[in-house]
Amino acid sequence: MNPQVVLVDDDAELIGMLKEYLEADGFDVAIANNGERGVAEALSGRYAIAVLDVMMPGMSGIEALGRIRAQSSMPVLMLTARGDDTDRVVGLELGADDYVPKPCTPRELAARLRAILRRSRQESSNTGGNVISVGDLSVWPEQRRAEWAGRSLELTSTEFSLLEVLARNAGQAVGKASLSEQALGRPLTRFDRSIDVHMSSIRHKLGLLPDGRSCIQTVYRKGYQLIRV
Repeated sequence: MNPQVVLVDDDAELIGMLKEYLEADGFDVAIANNGERGVAEALSGRYAIAVLDVMMPGMSGIEALGRIRAQSSMPVLMLTARGDDTDRVVGLELGADDYVPKPCTPRELAARLRAILRRSRQESSNTGGNVISVGDLSVWPEQRRAEWAGRSLELTSTEFSLLEVLARNAGQAVGKASLSEQALGRPLTRFDRSIDVHMSSIRHKLGLLPDGRSCIQTVYRKGYQLIRV
């Protein structure tokens, strides 16, 4: 079955071109030309992933993302203005899985969508599977499920992938370039803050250790490390 995608953008010419390319590349694509319609479509349960343009009249892509995240953990890719770091950071903080700066090529968008869908694909079974345990953290890769001290963690697909990489390398520093390749499915680009923003969100969801530290430590000029406690 082809991946089901909903494109939410008010630029009729651009969205028509992207739809044509993605459908030729094996996606099933629906279109919503405003944020309100995009939220309704995204929450309908019919789609594997949503693509939201940040700059739309009425309900912006950022507001639409917030409404989607309030009810669903479905993967979301943001289309942002090139060079607009503020929108990118806000989108990632609200739970976007990744972003693509506009103007983008249809080929780049298709590659990003496939990368997100690959890492968000879940096993049909809800039980069983190997577990990675590091202190109070338990990660079930096959189920894409994680717990902290017995409490289920509500992670986005990207957050889970990053946490899994750190858990598999617990006690060792993992560089940002490696994290980007393994968890985001793409090379790290210059000035890309995606990893840092996602890590901030993961830290917040995990909470603090008894001594007040985060279990995810920044290693200067290297990357991040999940410490063993």
